[in-house]
Amino acid sequence: MDPVRNPYAPGAGQRPPELAGRGRELDVFDIVLERIARGRPERSLMLTGLRGVGKTVLLNTLRSQAINRLWGSGKIEARPEQSLRRPIAAALHMAVRELAPRHRAPDRIDAFLGVLKAFAQRSTPTGRGVPKLRDRWQPGIDVPAAAGRADSGDIEIDLVELLTDAASVASDVGTGIAIFIDEMQDLGPEDVSALCAACHELSQLGAPLIVVGAGLPHLPAVLSAAKSYSERLFRYQRIDRLDRLAADQALCAPAEREDVEYEVKALDLLYEKSGGYPYFVQAYGKATWDHAPRSPITVADVRVAAPEAEAELAVGFFGSRFERATPAEREYMRAMATLSLVESAAEGVGRDDMDAAVPTAEIARALGRKPASLSPARDALIKKGLIYSGERGTVAFTVPHFGRYLRTQPA
Repeated sequence: MDPVRNPYAPGAGQRPPELAGRGRELDVFDIVLERIARGRPERSLMLTGLRGVGKTVLLNTLRSQAINRLWGSGKIEARPEQSLRRPIAAALHMAVRELAPRHRAPDRIDAFLGVLKAFAQRSTPTGRGVPKLRDRWQPGIDVPAAAGRADSGDIEIDLVELLTDAASVASDVGTGIAIFIDEMQDLGPEDVSALCAACHELSQLGAPLIVVGAGLPHLPAVLSAAKSYSERLFRYQRIDRLDRLAADQALCAPAEREDVEYEVKALDLLYEKSGGYPYFVQAYGKATWDHAPRSPITVADVRVAAPEAEAELAVGFFGSRFERATPAEREYMRAMATLSLVESAAEGVGRDDMDAAVPTAEIARALGRKPASLSPARDALIKKGLIYSGERGTVAFTVPHFGRYLRTQPA
């Protein structure tokens, strides 16, 4: 098979050639956009799921839908220890610039940009002494900063005022604004609280501005801890692995465009190997294409190619994450990996690639330690995005197949 014609794309956030199995999410967002265009009330949207299920790809696709409807849009990626103030100011700046050419009153745009500049400049340097270079950042806005609006220094008050003003600008041109936030679970508690408060205010006003967030499975718990009403404030959509039909479509549709076919047994083995997780579907598909001598692609081709796909995943997808952990954290994860297989069997899953959530008390018992002594390792792993706590007293891996990978590694 010609590797130049290989259609598969196992890249982080890289759109696959066939976005299979996400039609429902795209349809839901179309309805949200249309309802808001007609002045109907709607909730902001939160996408949750493990790493490798295509949340970032879907987030980008939803943004394209908004742009196609002439909405203003901006996207940010949340980072630990970084304030929301600067990135959301940059995202709103981009969104309003998209709307400005269609606005009949340039003074209104300038007035909003003045508020936006004031909001951005309230970012406070971390630590003491002379501000670092990154703390002397200035937004590229050519109007003077306004006073008395979105500049109190309280992120919750300021964000409510800023997003309300941005929505008003969108109303002037008969459209809306959508802000897309990836890795949303990494926002700090104050920023999460402020974002919830702003979305609550916008929802009550029926304002045409929505937030579309994407994050790990515990994102709903993060939002709920910030504001009790967040469970009713957002529409949550769980993004999971692909079913067999969608996984076959993700492999076959791009291949058919290159006049290549798969044998059914080859697709059986590819689904078994990938577990239906979109990133793995692309990784195994790419390796299989490169090793297959001709069409149709056979089960023997998959068997030959699978070790190469697994070796690449072991280095780039699993290994890079494992290397970020300290020895104590690795010990914690190895215990998790062993126990998750036991828990999966107890739940009747019985598959080596399905890692169940593990009680933290069981991890402590397996390691012969007191639960409190393991809290630093657990908290550090959560902060690094390697595990999450979906329910009180349990932890699970954020990366599919990670337990299986750890069980193959020497202690």
